[in-house]
Amino acid sequence: MTRDTSCAACGLLHSLLISIMLFKVLSAAVYGIDANLIDVEVDYSGAVVEKEVFHTVGLPDAAVRESRDRVRAAIKNSGYGIPPTFITINLAPADIKKEGAGFDLPIAVGILGAYGALRNTDLSQFLLVGELGLDGGVRSVPGMLPVAILAREKGIPNLILPTANAAEAAVVEGVNVYPVSSLLDVLELLNSVVVGVIQREPYRVSTEALLGELQHFNVDFKDVRGQQTAKRALEVAAAGSHNILMIGPPGSGKTMLAKRLPSILAPLTFEEALETTKIHSVAGVLDAAAGLVTQRPFRAPHHTISDAGLIGGGIMPRPGEVSLAHNGLLFLDELPEFPRNVLEVLRQPLEDHTVTIARASMSLSFPARFMLAAAMNPCPCGFFNDKSRECMCTPPMIQRYVAKISGPLLDRIDIHIEVPAVQYKELRGGAAAEGSAEIRARVMAARERQRARFQKAGEKIYANAQMTTRQVRAHCELGADAERLLERAMQQQGLTARAHDRILKVARTIADLEGAENLAVSHLAEAIQYRTLDRSYWA
Repeated sequence: MTRDTSCAACGLLHSLLISIMLFKVLSAAVYGIDANLIDVEVDYSGAVVEKEVFHTVGLPDAAVRESRDRVRAAIKNSGYGIPPTFITINLAPADIKKEGAGFDLPIAVGILGAYGALRNTDLSQFLLVGELGLDGGVRSVPGMLPVAILAREKGIPNLILPTANAAEAAVVEGVNVYPVSSLLDVLELLNSVVVGVIQREPYRVSTEALLGELQHFNVDFKDVRGQQTAKRALEVAAAGSHNILMIGPPGSGKTMLAKRLPSILAPLTFEEALETTKIHSVAGVLDAAAGLVTQRPFRAPHHTISDAGLIGGGIMPRPGEVSLAHNGLLFLDELPEFPRNVLEVLRQPLEDHTVTIARASMSLSFPARFMLAAAMNPCPCGFFNDKSRECMCTPPMIQRYVAKISGPLLDRIDIHIEVPAVQYKELRGGAAAEGSAEIRARVMAARERQRARFQKAGEKIYANAQMTTRQVRAHCELGADAERLLERAMQQQGLTARAHDRILKVARTIADLEGAENLAVSHLAEAIQYRTLDRSYWA
């Protein structure tokens, strides 16, 4: 009896062992602006139970845990009937938190593969990401560009993803992108593999064609009457990617000028476009049809924004406005209306061109190399120093107003200009002398001189504003007369060491606009002039 019972137990154990099956699918999770490889392991028991038991382990968040309901319905509505059983999903490595609905597709494929719905049991050459609808449709997920870059780095040749994300992933060379619209489409694609060859052409895009498209803007500097000094300062700022602050009364054209600044910026290089697209992809603000960010970003947050909204944050940190403006323009209108704590967090990214967000579980860094353009009124009523209107503000009121912009933040802004009210004759005069196309041509010529100079020196920077102190010493040598002028300006205006370097950077840009190899006294004098306005208001 004992032996018979023992043999029966052995037979039962053997039948359970052969019914347990493990299937593995590769996926990815995005942290910051980079992706990590995730192994999706599916284990099921052949024992049929009354109620299905579906466990997901590996630090899943709520969206990942809820995937069991989406996956179950998607499989059923795709025509596959799976009996209730014990299913365990492991997302490895287990010590990294998983979030988002992008694991729906690999989990569903893993379950179907474990039940024998796939002819090919080795999916090591495929990486799958996508959210599932209850009808089995595949929906887009953010952060697909970092996933494509990860697949290339890890040597995974094939990427299966939602159709809406195909354009952004296809800009990465060396990876075959296969867009899919439903779970059945995925199974058909995987079952079409014959002797390692996929019977479907991958999705292709031409990055050169995307970047080579003519950029059209709805605004033009021809619309701006007068303000020749301000236009010149904006041209210098655009040519060297310098930060600029415009001070003037209401209606003088500060916002109008700033909104036309993108129309004279140099086009993105492919490396810059890839960096920018990566951030926009992670943040979920990328235009799915475009696939690649081909124009420099222009971000103009309202002054009610929080410090987390500006810099980035969250339980799982996401990029803020300074990172979304990477390689582009961040415009802050009505600068003193921003909370003081929000403005102060700008100091570190303006200097280091990166933002680091620390949490208890992780620390992530986002790039933040942007050009800052800011506009403000000179006083609460806006008419201090205005010849046409009388200012009703007292000196203490004016000082409290401008004191919202701290000295350290002001010191990081290269160009300070006054934008006075436009006179009637200028306002009603003929068309502006120059439009954006003429100004942009000079800006692009200056940028090309900078690119050639930095490339020759083996330096991976794109504009004069990005030069380090060592690079300033190398590329901004001064003659005897210019040296005396700078020394006198430093002593009389009490400029800081940071202001010294920024004056030299601006002077280098002015020389590049003129096509001059060496810095002249006139270049330095104009650069110094752009640093004197703060002494009138913050003295």
